[in-house]
Amino acid sequence: MIPLSSPADGRRGCGAPAGRARMPGYARRAGLAGILAGAIVAQSAGSALACRDTLAPIVEVLIDSVVNISTTQQLKGPSGIPLPRVPKGSPFEEFFKDYFDNSPQPRQRRRVSSLGSGFVIDPSGLIVTNNHVISEADEIVVNFNDGSKLKVKEVVGRDPKTDLALLRVEPKAPLTAVGFGDSSRMRVGDCVIAIGNPFGLGGSVTSGIISAKKRDIKNGPYDEFLQTDAAINKGNSGGPLFNLNREVIGINTAIISPTGGSIGIGFAVPANTAEHVIDQLRQYGETRRGWLGVRIQSVTDEIAESLGMAKPKGALIASVSDNGPAAKGGIEAGDIILRFDGRDVASMRELPRIVARAPIGKSIEVEILRKGKRETVTITIGRLEEAALEAGEPKVDEDGRPQEQKLLGLSIGPLSDDLRKQYGIKDDVNGVVVTEVDPDSKAAEKNIKPGDVIVEVTQEAVSNPGEVKSRVDQIRRSGRKTVLFLIAGPDGELRFVAVPIEKDDKDDKGDKG
Repeated sequence: MIPLSSPADGRRGCGAPAGRARMPGYARRAGLAGILAGAIVAQSAGSALACRDTLAPIVEVLIDSVVNISTTQQLKGPSGIPLPRVPKGSPFEEFFKDYFDNSPQPRQRRRVSSLGSGFVIDPSGLIVTNNHVISEADEIVVNFNDGSKLKVKEVVGRDPKTDLALLRVEPKAPLTAVGFGDSSRMRVGDCVIAIGNPFGLGGSVTSGIISAKKRDIKNGPYDEFLQTDAAINKGNSGGPLFNLNREVIGINTAIISPTGGSIGIGFAVPANTAEHVIDQLRQYGETRRGWLGVRIQSVTDEIAESLGMAKPKGALIASVSDNGPAAKGGIEAGDIILRFDGRDVASMRELPRIVARAPIGKSIEVEILRKGKRETVTITIGRLEEAALEAGEPKVDEDGRPQEQKLLGLSIGPLSDDLRKQYGIKDDVNGVVVTEVDPDSKAAEKNIKPGDVIVEVTQEAVSNPGEVKSRVDQIRRSGRKTVLFLIAGPDGELRFVAVPIEKDDKDDKGDKG
Protein backbone atom coordinates (compact mmCIF):
# COMPACT_ATOMS: atom_id res chain seq x y z
CA MET A 1 0.00 0.00 0.00
CA ILE A 2 1.03 3.63 0.14
CA PRO A 3 2.31 4.85 3.51
CA LEU A 4 1.51 8.55 3.42
CA SER A 5 2.43 9.66 6.91
CA SER A 6 6.19 9.29 7.04
CA PRO A 7 8.67 10.62 4.48
CA ALA A 8 11.11 8.04 5.77
CA ASP A 9 8.86 5.28 4.48
CA GLY A 10 7.70 6.99 1.28
CA ARG A 11 4.64 6.21 -0.81
CA ARG A 12 4.46 2.59 -1.90
CA GLY A 13 2.29 0.95 -4.45
CA CYS A 14 -0.08 -1.57 -2.92
CA GLY A 15 1.37 -4.24 -5.18
CA ALA A 16 3.78 -5.79 -2.70
CA PRO A 17 7.07 -6.68 -4.42
CA ALA A 18 8.83 -9.89 -3.55
CA GLY A 19 11.87 -8.94 -1.50
CA ARG A 20 11.40 -5.20 -1.02
CA ALA A 21 8.77 -2.54 -1.29
CA ARG A 22 8.35 -0.36 -4.36
CA MET A 23 8.24 3.33 -3.58
CA PRO A 24 6.72 5.48 -6.34
CA GLY A 25 6.79 8.76 -4.41
CA TYR A 26 6.49 10.78 -1.24
CA ALA A 27 3.08 12.16 -0.34
CA ARG A 28 2.50 15.68 0.81
CA ARG A 29 1.49 16.11 4.42
CA ALA A 30 -1.13 18.78 3.74
CA GLY A 31 -4.49 17.79 5.15
CA LEU A 32 -3.27 14.53 6.68
CA ALA A 33 -3.42 15.77 10.26
CA GLY A 34 -7.18 15.99 10.02
CA ILE A 35 -7.39 12.54 8.49
CA LEU A 36 -5.34 11.05 11.32
CA ALA A 37 -7.37 12.83 13.98
CA GLY A 38 -10.67 11.64 12.56
CA ALA A 39 -9.66 8.02 12.16
CA ILE A 40 -8.41 6.87 15.55
CA VAL A 41 -11.84 6.24 17.08
CA ALA A 42 -13.14 4.62 13.90
CA GLN A 43 -10.31 2.09 13.91
CA SER A 44 -11.46 0.43 17.11
CA ALA A 45 -15.20 0.69 16.40
CA GLY A 46 -15.46 -0.43 12.77
CA SER A 47 -14.88 -4.16 12.95
CA ALA A 48 -17.13 -4.63 15.96
CA LEU A 49 -20.02 -2.89 14.22
CA ALA A 50 -19.59 -4.88 11.03
CA CYS A 51 -19.33 -8.23 12.73
CA ARG A 52 -22.25 -8.31 15.14
CA ASP A 53 -23.71 -10.81 12.68
CA THR A 54 -21.67 -13.13 10.51
CA LEU A 55 -20.52 -11.86 7.13
CA ALA A 56 -19.89 -15.37 5.83
CA PRO A 57 -22.95 -15.56 3.51
CA ILE A 58 -21.86 -12.33 1.79
CA VAL A 59 -18.20 -13.34 1.54
CA GLU A 60 -19.06 -16.77 0.12
CA VAL A 61 -20.81 -15.08 -2.81
CA LEU A 62 -18.12 -12.47 -3.46
CA ILE A 63 -14.79 -14.20 -2.92
CA ASP A 64 -14.68 -15.99 -6.30
CA SER A 65 -14.91 -12.62 -8.08
CA VAL A 66 -11.75 -11.32 -6.38
CA VAL A 67 -8.39 -12.23 -7.90
CA ASN A 68 -4.73 -12.10 -6.95
CA ILE A 69 -2.46 -10.48 -9.50
CA SER A 70 1.20 -11.39 -9.82
CA THR A 71 3.48 -9.50 -12.18
CA THR A 72 6.99 -10.15 -13.43
CA GLN A 73 9.46 -7.62 -14.74
CA GLN A 74 12.77 -8.59 -16.29
CA LEU A 75 15.66 -6.24 -15.59
CA LYS A 76 18.89 -6.45 -17.54
CA GLY A 77 22.16 -6.15 -15.69
CA PRO A 78 25.82 -6.99 -16.36
CA SER A 79 27.18 -10.16 -14.84
CA GLY A 80 30.61 -10.21 -13.24
CA ILE A 81 32.32 -6.91 -12.34
CA PRO A 82 29.92 -4.15 -11.28
CA LEU A 83 30.17 -0.61 -12.66
CA PRO A 84 32.77 1.31 -10.59
CA ARG A 85 31.46 4.16 -8.45
CA VAL A 86 32.87 7.48 -9.66
CA PRO A 87 31.93 11.12 -8.97
CA LYS A 88 28.69 12.03 -10.74
CA GLY A 89 29.32 14.24 -13.77
CA SER A 90 33.04 13.43 -13.98
CA PRO A 91 34.66 12.34 -17.28
CA PHE A 92 35.25 8.91 -15.75
CA GLU A 93 31.49 8.36 -15.38
CA GLU A 94 30.96 8.50 -19.15
CA PHE A 95 34.12 6.47 -19.80
CA PHE A 96 33.16 3.57 -17.53
CA LYS A 97 29.53 3.68 -18.69
CA ASP A 98 30.60 3.33 -22.33
CA TYR A 99 33.10 0.61 -21.45
CA PHE A 100 30.69 -1.54 -19.49
CA ASP A 101 27.77 -0.97 -21.87
CA ASN A 102 29.96 -2.17 -24.76
CA SER A 103 31.59 -4.95 -22.80
CA PRO A 104 31.46 -8.42 -24.43
CA GLN A 105 30.44 -9.90 -21.07
CA PRO A 106 27.01 -11.56 -21.23
CA ARG A 107 24.21 -9.61 -19.59
CA GLN A 108 21.97 -11.53 -17.24
CA ARG A 109 18.25 -10.96 -16.70
CA ARG A 110 16.86 -10.49 -13.22
CA ARG A 111 13.22 -11.28 -12.61
CA VAL A 112 11.44 -8.94 -10.19
CA SER A 113 8.00 -10.00 -8.99
CA SER A 114 5.21 -8.06 -7.30
CA LEU A 115 1.74 -8.83 -6.03
CA GLY A 116 -1.60 -7.05 -6.03
CA SER A 117 -5.35 -7.60 -6.19
CA GLY A 118 -8.22 -7.10 -8.61
CA PHE A 119 -11.78 -8.15 -9.34
CA VAL A 120 -13.83 -9.44 -12.27
CA ILE A 121 -16.45 -7.07 -13.73
CA ASP A 122 -17.42 -9.15 -16.78
CA PRO A 123 -17.76 -12.97 -16.96
CA SER A 124 -16.01 -12.89 -20.36
CA GLY A 125 -12.75 -11.95 -18.62
CA LEU A 126 -12.49 -8.23 -17.82
CA ILE A 127 -10.63 -7.47 -14.59
CA VAL A 128 -10.12 -4.16 -12.76
CA THR A 129 -7.02 -3.34 -10.72
CA ASN A 130 -4.75 -0.40 -9.88
CA ASN A 131 -2.49 0.97 -12.58
CA HIS A 132 0.54 0.93 -10.28
CA VAL A 133 0.11 -2.82 -9.74
CA ILE A 134 0.78 -3.60 -13.43
CA SER A 135 2.43 -0.46 -14.80
CA GLU A 136 5.98 -1.88 -15.18
CA ALA A 137 5.10 -5.53 -15.75
CA ASP A 138 6.38 -7.65 -18.63
CA GLU A 139 4.04 -10.50 -17.67
CA ILE A 140 0.81 -10.44 -15.66
CA VAL A 141 -0.81 -13.55 -14.22
CA VAL A 142 -4.26 -13.63 -12.61
CA ASN A 143 -4.77 -16.16 -9.82
CA PHE A 144 -8.33 -17.17 -8.99
CA ASN A 145 -9.81 -18.34 -5.71
CA ASP A 146 -10.18 -21.93 -6.97
CA GLY A 147 -6.43 -22.14 -7.62
CA SER A 148 -6.56 -21.69 -11.39
CA LYS A 149 -4.37 -19.18 -13.21
CA LEU A 150 -4.64 -17.21 -16.45
CA LYS A 151 -2.13 -14.98 -18.21
CA VAL A 152 -3.40 -11.52 -19.10
CA LYS A 153 -3.87 -11.33 -22.86
CA GLU A 154 -4.30 -7.58 -23.03
CA VAL A 155 -4.06 -4.45 -20.93
CA VAL A 156 -7.26 -2.92 -22.32
CA GLY A 157 -6.43 0.51 -20.93
CA ARG A 158 -4.96 2.37 -17.96
CA ASP A 159 -5.43 5.74 -16.32
CA PRO A 160 -2.55 6.95 -14.11
CA LYS A 161 -4.54 9.98 -12.92
CA THR A 162 -7.02 7.78 -11.05
CA ASP A 163 -4.60 4.83 -10.75
CA LEU A 164 -6.94 2.40 -12.52
CA ALA A 165 -6.34 -0.28 -15.14
CA LEU A 166 -8.52 -2.74 -17.06
CA LEU A 167 -7.17 -6.19 -18.00
CA ARG A 168 -8.49 -8.96 -20.22
CA VAL A 169 -8.05 -12.71 -19.80
CA GLU A 170 -9.53 -15.53 -21.88
CA PRO A 171 -11.31 -18.02 -19.58
CA LYS A 172 -12.65 -21.35 -20.78
CA ALA A 173 -15.85 -20.82 -18.78
CA PRO A 174 -17.64 -17.64 -17.61
CA LEU A 175 -16.10 -16.05 -14.54
CA THR A 176 -17.88 -14.89 -11.40
CA ALA A 177 -18.31 -11.14 -11.78
CA VAL A 178 -19.45 -8.29 -9.53
CA GLY A 179 -20.92 -4.87 -10.28
CA PHE A 180 -20.40 -1.32 -9.09
CA GLY A 181 -22.69 0.28 -6.53
CA ASP A 182 -23.49 3.96 -5.95
CA SER A 183 -20.64 5.20 -3.77
CA SER A 184 -22.35 8.57 -3.27
CA ARG A 185 -24.99 6.84 -1.15
CA MET A 186 -22.45 5.48 1.29
CA ARG A 187 -22.54 7.25 4.66
CA VAL A 188 -19.83 7.70 7.22
CA GLY A 189 -20.35 4.75 9.56
CA ASP A 190 -21.67 2.35 6.92
CA CYS A 191 -20.13 -1.14 7.07
CA VAL A 192 -17.78 -2.33 4.31
CA ILE A 193 -15.81 -5.46 3.44
CA ALA A 194 -12.37 -5.57 1.81
CA ILE A 195 -11.14 -8.69 0.01
CA GLY A 196 -7.65 -8.93 -1.44
CA ASN A 197 -4.15 -10.33 -1.47
CA PRO A 198 -2.25 -8.72 1.43
CA PHE A 199 1.42 -9.73 1.60
CA GLY A 200 0.72 -12.43 -1.00
CA LEU A 201 -1.48 -14.44 1.38
CA GLY A 202 -4.36 -14.69 -1.09
CA GLY A 203 -8.12 -14.20 -0.57
CA SER A 204 -8.09 -12.41 2.78
CA VAL A 205 -11.23 -10.74 4.13
CA THR A 206 -11.40 -7.76 6.49
CA SER A 207 -14.29 -5.55 7.55
CA GLY A 208 -14.83 -2.06 8.92
CA ILE A 209 -16.72 1.14 8.24
CA ILE A 210 -16.55 4.18 6.02
CA SER A 211 -14.53 6.60 8.16
CA ALA A 212 -14.79 9.65 5.88
CA LYS A 213 -15.67 10.68 2.32
CA LYS A 214 -14.15 12.95 -0.34
CA ARG A 215 -10.64 12.79 1.09
CA ASP A 216 -7.97 14.70 -0.83
CA ILE A 217 -4.62 13.00 -0.17
CA LYS A 218 -2.75 14.99 -2.87
CA ASN A 219 -2.45 11.90 -5.05
CA GLY A 220 -3.88 13.50 -8.18
CA PRO A 221 -6.24 16.13 -9.62
CA TYR A 222 -9.37 14.03 -9.09
CA ASP A 223 -8.91 12.95 -5.46
CA GLU A 224 -12.16 12.23 -3.60
CA PHE A 225 -11.23 9.02 -1.82
CA LEU A 226 -13.40 7.01 0.52
CA GLN A 227 -11.58 6.48 3.80
CA THR A 228 -12.05 3.18 5.63
CA ASP A 229 -10.73 1.49 8.75
CA ALA A 230 -11.08 -1.98 7.18
CA ALA A 231 -7.57 -3.44 7.37
CA ILE A 232 -5.83 -3.16 3.99
CA ASN A 233 -2.11 -3.74 3.51
CA LYS A 234 0.56 -4.10 0.85
CA GLY A 235 -0.84 -6.41 -1.79
CA ASN A 236 -4.44 -5.18 -1.35
CA SER A 237 -4.02 -2.60 -4.13
CA GLY A 238 -6.66 -2.95 -6.81
CA GLY A 239 -8.91 -5.06 -4.62
CA PRO A 240 -12.59 -4.23 -4.10
CA LEU A 241 -14.29 -2.56 -1.15
CA PHE A 242 -17.82 -3.95 -0.90
CA ASN A 243 -20.95 -2.68 0.78
CA LEU A 244 -23.29 -5.15 2.47
CA ASN A 245 -25.41 -5.28 -0.71
CA ARG A 246 -22.50 -7.12 -2.37
CA GLU A 247 -21.65 -4.15 -4.62
CA VAL A 248 -18.21 -2.68 -5.26
CA ILE A 249 -18.27 0.83 -3.81
CA GLY A 250 -14.51 1.44 -3.88
CA ILE A 251 -11.14 0.20 -5.15
CA ASN A 252 -8.48 -0.02 -2.44
CA THR A 253 -5.51 2.12 -3.43
CA ALA A 254 -3.60 3.71 -0.54
CA ILE A 255 -3.01 3.68 3.20
CA ILE A 256 -1.44 5.94 5.77
CA SER A 257 1.15 3.98 7.70
CA PRO A 258 4.51 4.71 9.32
CA THR A 259 5.39 0.99 9.15
CA GLY A 260 3.88 -0.21 5.84
CA GLY A 261 1.17 -2.18 7.68
CA SER A 262 -2.43 -1.24 8.37
CA ILE A 263 -3.19 1.18 11.20
CA GLY A 264 -6.82 1.54 10.16
CA ILE A 265 -6.50 4.44 7.72
CA GLY A 266 -7.04 3.28 4.14
CA PHE A 267 -8.31 4.93 0.99
CA ALA A 268 -10.38 3.63 -1.90
CA VAL A 269 -11.23 5.18 -5.27
CA PRO A 270 -15.02 5.70 -5.16
CA ALA A 271 -17.04 3.44 -7.44
CA ASN A 272 -18.72 6.43 -9.11
CA THR A 273 -15.30 7.67 -10.23
CA ALA A 274 -14.01 4.22 -11.12
CA GLU A 275 -17.05 3.13 -13.09
CA HIS A 276 -16.85 6.20 -15.35
CA VAL A 277 -13.14 5.64 -16.02
CA ILE A 278 -13.45 1.88 -16.53
CA ASP A 279 -16.34 2.39 -18.96
CA GLN A 280 -14.16 4.70 -21.08
CA LEU A 281 -11.22 2.30 -20.96
CA ARG A 282 -13.56 -0.47 -22.03
CA GLN A 283 -14.96 1.52 -24.97
CA TYR A 284 -11.91 3.42 -26.17
CA GLY A 285 -8.85 1.98 -24.45
CA GLU A 286 -8.19 5.45 -23.00
CA THR A 287 -9.90 8.18 -21.00
CA ARG A 288 -11.73 11.07 -22.66
CA ARG A 289 -12.06 13.85 -20.12
CA GLY A 290 -13.80 17.16 -20.49
CA TRP A 291 -11.80 20.40 -20.69
CA LEU A 292 -12.65 24.05 -20.03
CA GLY A 293 -9.34 25.79 -20.62
CA VAL A 294 -9.04 27.72 -17.36
CA ARG A 295 -6.76 28.01 -14.36
CA ILE A 296 -8.66 28.17 -11.09
CA GLN A 297 -8.00 28.97 -7.46
CA SER A 298 -9.87 28.83 -4.18
CA VAL A 299 -12.33 31.48 -3.07
CA THR A 300 -10.90 32.53 0.29
CA ASP A 301 -12.76 34.30 3.08
CA GLU A 302 -11.10 37.57 2.06
CA ILE A 303 -12.03 37.16 -1.60
CA ALA A 304 -15.62 36.27 -0.69
CA GLU A 305 -15.92 39.32 1.56
CA SER A 306 -14.48 41.64 -1.10
CA LEU A 307 -17.08 40.41 -3.59
CA GLY A 308 -19.99 40.68 -1.17
CA MET A 309 -20.50 36.91 -0.90
CA ALA A 310 -22.08 35.59 2.29
CA LYS A 311 -19.57 32.72 2.42
CA PRO A 312 -16.77 31.31 0.25
CA LYS A 313 -17.98 29.00 -2.51
CA GLY A 314 -17.27 28.22 -6.14
CA ALA A 315 -14.07 28.27 -8.17
CA LEU A 316 -12.30 31.53 -9.00
CA ILE A 317 -11.02 31.83 -12.58
CA ALA A 318 -7.37 32.94 -12.45
CA SER A 319 -6.76 32.84 -16.21
CA VAL A 320 -8.41 31.64 -19.40
CA SER A 321 -6.66 29.77 -22.23
CA ASP A 322 -6.76 31.46 -25.62
CA ASN A 323 -9.36 29.86 -27.93
CA GLY A 324 -10.35 27.35 -25.25
CA PRO A 325 -13.98 26.39 -24.53
CA ALA A 326 -14.25 28.84 -21.62
CA ALA A 327 -12.88 31.74 -23.67
CA LYS A 328 -15.24 30.97 -26.54
CA GLY A 329 -18.14 30.78 -24.09
CA GLY A 330 -17.39 34.20 -22.63
CA ILE A 331 -15.80 33.27 -19.29
CA GLU A 332 -13.25 35.82 -18.08
CA ALA A 333 -10.52 35.94 -15.46
CA GLY A 334 -12.06 37.03 -12.16
CA ASP A 335 -15.34 35.18 -12.71
CA ILE A 336 -16.43 32.70 -10.06
CA ILE A 337 -18.11 29.50 -11.26
CA LEU A 338 -21.01 28.73 -8.90
CA ARG A 339 -22.94 26.08 -10.84
CA PHE A 340 -21.90 23.79 -13.67
CA ASP A 341 -24.45 21.82 -15.69
CA GLY A 342 -27.01 22.10 -12.90
CA ARG A 343 -24.58 21.07 -10.12
CA ASP A 344 -23.44 23.38 -7.36
CA VAL A 345 -19.68 23.97 -7.23
CA ALA A 346 -19.04 24.17 -3.50
CA SER A 347 -15.26 24.59 -3.78
CA MET A 348 -12.42 24.79 -6.26
CA ARG A 349 -11.61 21.09 -5.75
CA GLU A 350 -14.97 19.98 -7.12
CA LEU A 351 -14.80 21.73 -10.50
CA PRO A 352 -12.05 19.61 -12.16
CA ARG A 353 -13.91 16.40 -11.29
CA ILE A 354 -17.23 17.72 -12.62
CA VAL A 355 -15.67 19.02 -15.82
CA ALA A 356 -13.69 15.80 -16.39
CA ARG A 357 -16.92 13.78 -16.42
CA ALA A 358 -18.79 16.15 -18.74
CA PRO A 359 -19.46 14.68 -22.21
CA ILE A 360 -17.12 16.09 -24.85
CA GLY A 361 -18.96 18.32 -27.31
CA LYS A 362 -21.92 18.89 -24.98
CA SER A 363 -23.20 22.45 -24.49
CA ILE A 364 -23.23 23.20 -20.75
CA GLU A 365 -24.88 26.04 -18.86
CA VAL A 366 -22.48 27.59 -16.38
CA GLU A 367 -23.60 30.03 -13.70
CA ILE A 368 -20.96 32.59 -12.77
CA LEU A 369 -20.58 35.52 -10.43
CA ARG A 370 -19.14 38.53 -12.28
CA LYS A 371 -18.65 41.89 -10.58
CA GLY A 372 -21.24 41.01 -7.96
CA LYS A 373 -23.92 39.85 -10.42
CA ARG A 374 -24.96 36.32 -11.36
CA GLU A 375 -24.86 35.48 -15.04
CA THR A 376 -25.28 32.31 -17.09
CA VAL A 377 -23.07 31.44 -20.04
CA THR A 378 -23.06 28.41 -22.35
CA ILE A 379 -19.85 26.47 -22.95
CA THR A 380 -19.17 23.58 -25.33
CA ILE A 381 -16.94 21.08 -23.56
CA GLY A 382 -13.57 20.28 -25.17
CA ARG A 383 -11.39 17.24 -24.70
CA LEU A 384 -8.55 17.46 -22.19
CA GLU A 385 -6.02 15.26 -24.00
CA GLU A 386 -6.50 17.07 -27.32
CA ALA A 387 -6.20 20.39 -25.52
CA ALA A 388 -2.88 19.33 -24.02
CA LEU A 389 -1.52 18.51 -27.47
CA GLU A 390 -2.69 21.86 -28.85
CA ALA A 391 -0.99 23.58 -25.91
CA GLY A 392 2.32 22.10 -26.96
CA GLU A 393 2.46 18.61 -25.49
CA PRO A 394 4.85 16.61 -27.68
CA LYS A 395 3.46 14.33 -30.35
CA VAL A 396 4.84 10.82 -30.77
CA ASP A 397 7.23 9.44 -33.36
CA GLU A 398 6.72 6.40 -35.59
CA ASP A 399 7.47 4.06 -32.68
CA GLY A 400 4.93 5.80 -30.42
CA ARG A 401 7.61 7.41 -28.24
CA PRO A 402 7.05 10.98 -27.00
CA GLN A 403 9.14 13.55 -28.82
CA GLU A 404 11.09 16.08 -26.81
CA GLN A 405 10.59 19.84 -26.85
CA LYS A 406 13.18 22.60 -26.70
CA LEU A 407 12.99 25.93 -24.90
CA LEU A 408 15.40 28.31 -23.21
CA GLY A 409 18.31 26.12 -24.23
CA LEU A 410 16.77 23.04 -22.65
CA SER A 411 15.52 19.82 -24.20
CA ILE A 412 12.70 18.47 -22.03
CA GLY A 413 10.62 15.33 -22.13
CA PRO A 414 8.03 13.29 -20.20
CA LEU A 415 9.44 11.57 -17.11
CA SER A 416 9.32 7.92 -18.19
CA ASP A 417 10.53 4.83 -16.35
CA ASP A 418 13.45 4.55 -18.79
CA LEU A 419 14.57 8.11 -18.05
CA ARG A 420 14.27 7.50 -14.31
CA LYS A 421 16.67 4.59 -14.67
CA GLN A 422 18.98 6.47 -17.03
CA TYR A 423 19.44 9.45 -14.72
CA GLY A 424 18.88 7.69 -11.37
CA ILE A 425 15.83 9.83 -10.60
CA LYS A 426 14.07 8.79 -7.39
CA ASP A 427 10.52 7.49 -7.57
CA ASP A 428 9.16 10.35 -5.48
CA VAL A 429 10.38 13.01 -7.95
CA ASN A 430 7.71 14.04 -10.45
CA GLY A 431 7.57 16.61 -13.22
CA VAL A 432 9.31 17.09 -16.60
CA VAL A 433 12.86 15.85 -17.11
CA VAL A 434 15.70 17.84 -18.68
CA THR A 435 17.48 15.64 -21.22
CA GLU A 436 19.92 18.12 -22.77
CA VAL A 437 21.27 21.60 -21.99
CA ASP A 438 22.81 23.99 -24.51
CA PRO A 439 26.21 24.81 -22.96
CA ASP A 440 25.96 28.41 -24.23
CA SER A 441 22.51 29.04 -22.76
CA LYS A 442 21.46 30.98 -19.67
CA ALA A 443 20.04 27.71 -18.32
CA ALA A 444 23.54 26.21 -18.37
CA GLU A 445 24.86 29.26 -16.53
CA LYS A 446 22.25 28.57 -13.85
CA ASN A 447 23.68 25.04 -13.45
CA ILE A 448 20.65 23.19 -14.83
CA LYS A 449 21.84 19.74 -15.93
CA PRO A 450 20.46 16.69 -17.76
CA GLY A 451 18.58 14.58 -15.23
CA ASP A 452 17.20 17.60 -13.40
CA VAL A 453 13.41 17.63 -13.18
CA ILE A 454 11.23 20.72 -13.64
CA VAL A 455 8.61 20.44 -10.89
CA GLU A 456 6.98 23.87 -11.15
CA VAL A 457 6.97 26.84 -13.52
CA THR A 458 6.10 30.16 -11.84
CA GLN A 459 4.87 28.22 -8.79
CA GLU A 460 2.48 26.05 -10.84
CA ALA A 461 3.08 22.29 -10.93
CA VAL A 462 3.81 20.77 -14.34
CA SER A 463 3.46 17.17 -15.45
CA ASN A 464 4.25 17.24 -19.18
CA PRO A 465 6.42 19.25 -21.61
CA GLY A 466 3.37 20.96 -23.07
CA GLU A 467 2.55 22.58 -19.75
CA VAL A 468 6.11 23.88 -19.39
CA LYS A 469 6.06 25.24 -22.94
CA SER A 470 2.66 26.87 -22.49
CA ARG A 471 3.65 28.60 -19.24
CA VAL A 472 6.95 29.88 -20.62
CA ASP A 473 5.13 31.30 -23.66
CA GLN A 474 2.60 33.00 -21.40
CA ILE A 475 5.40 34.62 -19.43
CA ARG A 476 7.07 35.77 -22.64
CA ARG A 477 3.85 37.33 -23.91
CA SER A 478 3.32 39.11 -20.60
CA GLY A 479 6.62 40.96 -21.08
CA ARG A 480 8.38 39.45 -18.07
CA LYS A 481 12.07 38.78 -18.53
CA THR A 482 12.63 35.67 -16.39
CA VAL A 483 10.97 32.34 -15.73
CA LEU A 484 11.00 30.91 -12.20
CA PHE A 485 11.53 27.16 -12.18
CA LEU A 486 11.35 24.82 -9.19
CA ILE A 487 13.98 22.22 -10.02
CA ALA A 488 14.46 18.83 -8.37
CA GLY A 489 17.75 17.00 -8.69
CA PRO A 490 17.67 13.24 -9.31
CA ASP A 491 17.94 12.75 -5.53
CA GLY A 492 14.87 14.94 -4.94
CA GLU A 493 16.67 18.00 -3.58
CA LEU A 494 14.67 21.11 -4.57
CA ARG A 495 15.88 24.56 -5.59
CA PHE A 496 14.36 27.62 -7.29
CA VAL A 497 16.09 28.80 -10.47
CA ALA A 498 15.25 32.03 -12.32
CA VAL A 499 16.15 31.64 -16.00
CA PRO A 500 16.26 34.76 -18.23
CA ILE A 501 14.16 34.72 -21.39
CA GLU A 502 16.62 35.55 -24.14
CA LYS A 503 15.34 37.68 -27.00
CA ASP A 504 17.03 35.51 -29.59
CA ASP A 505 15.45 32.24 -28.43
CA LYS A 506 14.85 30.42 -31.71
CA ASP A 507 13.50 27.26 -30.20
CA ASP A 508 10.27 28.93 -29.05
CA LYS A 509 9.48 31.55 -31.71
CA GLY A 510 6.11 31.28 -33.30
CA ASP A 511 4.99 28.22 -31.31
CA LYS A 512 1.52 28.27 -29.85
CA GLY A 513 1.27 28.08 -26.06
